[in-house]
Amino acid sequence: MTLAVRLAGRIGRDFALDIAFEVPAEGVTALLGPSGSGKTTVLRALAGLDRVPGMVRFGEQLWQDGKTFVPAHRRRVGYVFQGQGLLPHLSVRANLAYAARRAPIGPFMASDVIARTGIEPLLDRMPDRLSGGEAQRAAIARALLAQPKLLLMDEPLSALDSDARAAMVDYLAELLGGIGIPVFYVTHDHAEAARLATRTILLSDGRVAG
Repeated sequence: MTLAVRLAGRIGRDFALDIAFEVPAEGVTALLGPSGSGKTTVLRALAGLDRVPGMVRFGEQLWQDGKTFVPAHRRRVGYVFQGQGLLPHLSVRANLAYAARRAPIGPFMASDVIARTGIEPLLDRMPDRLSGGEAQRAAIARALLAQPKLLLMDEPLSALDSDARAAMVDYLAELLGGIGIPVFYVTHDHAEAARLATRTILLSDGRVAG
């Protein structure tokens, strides 16, 4: 099974995207490049959050082409943003329960996800009582409990200091290798991509550069 993408179009007045790639739907694919290269635009197109002209196919499922557009809530995609993205008025436990209630039946059990992400001590805390690394681990757990078939991560470590970032890279290297679904991971950090990714797609000025 593969994920095939061809996207071409103008995004706003000053940016044009023109990319094509096809990768195995397994392991971790890093989208690597400087700010403004189109990484987040591609990720949002994969999620169905933005409609960029072109084609996206996940295995046998056509998510979009000139006539078809499958909306985000039907794509079974989990999304971890740069910020932690937890609902601020709910505890970590309630954030996880909210995701699980809205999800279809799937392979990720709450007890296993909590153990894998190491967040059991955090379950009764509110999001504003979490460190940056703790919040991102909770956000990853919530994304997995939505039972995605594809996990998208948009620079999830960008808000962390250097020590927390290094610890989270080690943590993600172990976690992402064992969850059994493909991951697209956006970063501008070459060392981070080398540590985490099965393969890397380099973007520059809205195009695939390598």
